[in-house]
Amino acid sequence: MTMQPSLELWPIGNCQVTGLIDAEAGLVWGCVPRVDGDPVFCALVNGDRQDSGVWRFELEEQVSASQHYVRNTPILVTRLEAKDGSAVEITDFCPRFERSGRMYRPVAFVRVVRPVAGAPRLRVRLRPMHGYGQREAPTTAGTNHVRFLTGDHSLRLSTDAPVGTVLEGRAYRVESDQHFFFGPDEPFSGNIRAEVRQMEEQTRKYWQLWVRSLATPFEWQDEVIRCAITLKLCQHEETGAIVAALTTSIPEAPGSERNWDYRYCWIRDSYYTVQALNRLGALDVLEKYLAYLRNIVDDSRGGQIQPLYSVMGETQLTESIADQLAGYRGMGPVRIGNAAYHQVQHDCYGQIVLPTAQAFFDRRLLRMADERDFASLEEVGEMAWAMHDQPDAGLWEFRTRQEVHTYSAAMSWAACDRLANVARHLGKGDRAALWTQRADAIRETIDREAWVEDDEGGHYGASFESDYLDASLLQLLELRFCEPDDARFRSTFTAVEAALRRGEHMLRYAKEDDFGAPETAFNICTFWLIDALARSGRKDEARALFTTMLGHTTASGLLSEDMDFETGELWGNFPQTYSLVGVINCAGLLSKSWSAVR
Repeated sequence: MTMQPSLELWPIGNCQVTGLIDAEAGLVWGCVPRVDGDPVFCALVNGDRQDSGVWRFELEEQVSASQHYVRNTPILVTRLEAKDGSAVEITDFCPRFERSGRMYRPVAFVRVVRPVAGAPRLRVRLRPMHGYGQREAPTTAGTNHVRFLTGDHSLRLSTDAPVGTVLEGRAYRVESDQHFFFGPDEPFSGNIRAEVRQMEEQTRKYWQLWVRSLATPFEWQDEVIRCAITLKLCQHEETGAIVAALTTSIPEAPGSERNWDYRYCWIRDSYYTVQALNRLGALDVLEKYLAYLRNIVDDSRGGQIQPLYSVMGETQLTESIADQLAGYRGMGPVRIGNAAYHQVQHDCYGQIVLPTAQAFFDRRLLRMADERDFASLEEVGEMAWAMHDQPDAGLWEFRTRQEVHTYSAAMSWAACDRLANVARHLGKGDRAALWTQRADAIRETIDREAWVEDDEGGHYGASFESDYLDASLLQLLELRFCEPDDARFRSTFTAVEAALRRGEHMLRYAKEDDFGAPETAFNICTFWLIDALARSGRKDEARALFTTMLGHTTASGLLSEDMDFETGELWGNFPQTYSLVGVINCAGLLSKSWSAVR
């Protein structure tokens, strides 16, 4: 069976590994031993070689497929139906639950096949690859298992299905439930049927209890819950790092070669993620991420903070090409690593200070920040102050030019402003005065250097050196640099909307960059537009646009990074944390109050 890859994908995971299941129950993307590892399942970016790097259950004479998540979990159920009325249900999940006093989250994918109608005949295609698509993994077989030799992380399939038939890819009749545990190359202890069923139940219970703790808005609860679960799947629990997306090299636009590896922790993206989840009360994600940030700050020793790191905190993310993978729909290149790690992006200092500042005030946290943390955070603030008027690559990571970007300067202002708040809270009046003075000085610089006079009264520009516009200027509201009724913000909003809005979508910027003019809208920018509309008194328009955006989500309720503003087709890495953050933030802003139904 050969299918045209699409972003109609359903994530599963356990905060150690993640997988993406396509609309026909094919596991087409999954890396081991963690999100930035070797994609043993790589069919998503394997061009025409869709039969390699995949784990698929093929029902003979199949005529339909339907999918849904078990309520409030990332446990996926796919129903395949055949022409004669026979059907199977395939349940996919990655185990996650507490066991022996710790969280059990193995490098493992679990699949359960249940015959639910007639006498279904099924063929299993399990063909993991090794070395970023270089070769199919060699196998050895036992009575109830198959070993796949995938280099340093060999894997084992343990199953109560007929091993020989599975290995040879022959069709057979499924007459009872069959259980597949694809994980570490070690013997499976216990009865696989009983153990897998218990894993499924305990995983379901874990996620539903986690969701139960969320403070969701009254409206759009299902959409917010799905985005929250998926954002949590983007956290590597061992360190607390949060990746920007689960994939690499899904192009931002067809044939654009804007193909990037997003399986790393961007300080910026993570800031937005914890901000959104914090609004829902998901403190576990915030606490783990703050621990990750403390290690990053310690390792920097007061020096420059990189824009991104590996989930393990590694600094070297050298970019290379996986030549043996043809790319999504054959649109290569497939990149490993991301050269943006050595860019200069000064907004990251503010994005460390802002989430960390909460730890000085939030009494719910298991570990509140103290004066030692403030001393470390002031080192970050010193860098924000020193670099607030220096050129950088900006939040859009331009590879061939540097300017003093207004967004970066505003983030430096926010860093100083929040440090002043923390200093006052700690009773450090002299430090509060110093950081307030610096915040005021940065504000004066932005107002002087970023303001562009024009026939319409003027607007903030995207950088100090030019008058072009970008959507990040709308974040001046979120940062509290401007109020919605501020005359300068109103005129900037008018200019940004006129220059960058394309119907129901928003561009990052319209100016040509390293790869030419942008061809797709950037989804988070559309949510920033919705936010600005609502805060500026155009709430009905904001609600209508938000509803439209939700209509563009996949069947799984998620979004990628980009969208064709003419056809609505999704492009870019998936699922994109930025975009899911937009759903959560706008739902909270626009929803009716819970008190409206009491």
